[in-house]
Amino acid sequence: MFSKEESRLLRQEFWTSFGKSFPRKWILYDTKLKGLNFKFHFDTKKALIALDLEDDLEHRIKYWEKLEALKSILKDEYLPDAVFEEEFFLENHKEISRIYVPLEQKVSIHNKNTWREVMTFFNEKMSVFEAFFETYKEVIEG
Repeated sequence: MFSKEESRLLRQEFWTSFGKSFPRKWILYDTKLKGLNFKFHFDTKKALIALDLEDDLEHRIKYWEKLEALKSILKDEYLPDAVFEEEFFLENHKEISRIYVPLEQKVSIHNKNTWREVMTFFNEKMSVFEAFFETYKEVIEG
């Protein structure tokens, strides 16, 4: 078990190490589309990359319908393991829509032995996800 401070330091060390190992500018929050953000998630149980739709319901529906229409392209040509969840609840109980790709292996941000695997997964999968987004951004924004 780690104290909150030890956990915070490990998280900080992971993200610093990831940034140094894969130094590039990710799109993340800079999609230029309101409420549409890419995210990395790594905790004590899992790692995943995600595209979250967090805006008001009207915008979420608009973007979700466009992304649903592109689902077969995303899964066939880019990310076969992508999971679409129109109704996803965050820990704070906020409802969003999410498309994500989970890392299937058991990993933990508290276990440095899993870090390299997670970093490689993040780099490879997010690069592909961003390539899909850049190719179809105009379709998504409609």
